[in-house]
Amino acid sequence: MMLTIEPLRWGGALALSGVYLAMCLGIWRSRLAHTRTTGGAADWLVVHASQTGSAEFLAERTAATLALGGLDARAACMSTVDATQLAAASRVLFICSTYGEGDAPDTAARFAGHTMGEALDLSQLHFGVLALGDATYTNYCGFGRALDAWLRERGATPLFDRIEVDRGAPEALAAWQHQLSHLAGTSDAPDWEAPAYGEWRIASRIHLNPGSAGAPLYRIALVPRDGLLPAWEAGDLAQLSAPLDPDHPREYSIASVPGEGRLELLVRLQTREDGTPGAASGWLCVCADQNDTIRLRVRAHARFRLGTNAGRPLIAIGNGSGLAGLRSLLKARIDAGTDRNWLLFGERNAAHDYLCREELEAWRDGGMLTRLDLAFSRDEGQARYVQHLVNVHQEELRRWVADGAAIYVCGSLQGMAGGVHDALVSALGLDTVEALTSDGRYRRDVY
Repeated sequence: MMLTIEPLRWGGALALSGVYLAMCLGIWRSRLAHTRTTGGAADWLVVHASQTGSAEFLAERTAATLALGGLDARAACMSTVDATQLAAASRVLFICSTYGEGDAPDTAARFAGHTMGEALDLSQLHFGVLALGDATYTNYCGFGRALDAWLRERGATPLFDRIEVDRGAPEALAAWQHQLSHLAGTSDAPDWEAPAYGEWRIASRIHLNPGSAGAPLYRIALVPRDGLLPAWEAGDLAQLSAPLDPDHPREYSIASVPGEGRLELLVRLQTREDGTPGAASGWLCVCADQNDTIRLRVRAHARFRLGTNAGRPLIAIGNGSGLAGLRSLLKARIDAGTDRNWLLFGERNAAHDYLCREELEAWRDGGMLTRLDLAFSRDEGQARYVQHLVNVHQEELRRWVADGAAIYVCGSLQGMAGGVHDALVSALGLDTVEALTSDGRYRRDVY
């Protein structure tokens, strides 16, 4: 039976693992530390353009493999690379995700919009491109392909043909590792496999939106069968392997923090064209019970963690199940005693879709949420979405940003993400939005 793939984020065999790092050879660890801490120029530059951390993870592994062969290699985010650095470089490996329908990831927006618009002479440059993508989207590996074409047009010489990776395909990653081993002159490359799935069970499952015009949405609490919670941070992701489709892990934003003693998800029940439930969401929301084993592992999502923004005011913007990622960030800040928090959230009807209402209002009334602004698109005479809240509160938004606030957006790629981005540009100006992105103060987890 042919299964329709549910909406998913690029996952597969790409997960950050503390266990993995601990097992690496001492010499590799020391060289990796060098590549991460050396601020000067390196013989090899490994540039990553990442949306959810997959490209960054692979860039670090790539730099480590080159270092294992005695090469001076350094991984760098594309947001830190400009035309001057590129024109001075001789050997660069690019690892690039594609966001949405062929766009550059947020970390590469400035590079794509400015650097790739310049008529640079890159005839001195030798390069390789690893393009990450999802073949279910129209413009598969769109940004990686565009970057590869631009480099060639500017006179750069490819070290090998572009390698494209469809949702973490092992054979494509093996081809990349083969090229790296050739460049580094070593076959002793470290293993890039992700950690194994753990065994979990459902502790509770609550239907959050009974009577909603939209698909059912559940708040699901999971606990490990061995009782040992793994470490994660607010903003991280959970990867689930569904019994009916184990080869393509689904990724969900984690809605809780470890201190709560459970891993929570907000899962929308997806339905196939024939009316049957989706392989992963159906398993979590309908089919599995407390006696079933849920195969799950945690994946670090560095681009959506609080990091250096932990002490800043936070503007959290999202819709639907995107509340999961925002809730974990807010909970972490509230637990730390940081109360300068503003949530702008959108859904369909207040009567049925006001998710986590009691908790959010308790945070607001207790002073832990400075502001709580809501948009319910079907409750008013005309459609009103979360981006309209951004437009209405432009002046207050500018004040918060001037006070150092960070902006985190989580939720649907179609409609919400683009609408919110345009509203932020309208309120703050394109230069400010680009600067916030470059500084890590504007972060998105959209799907």
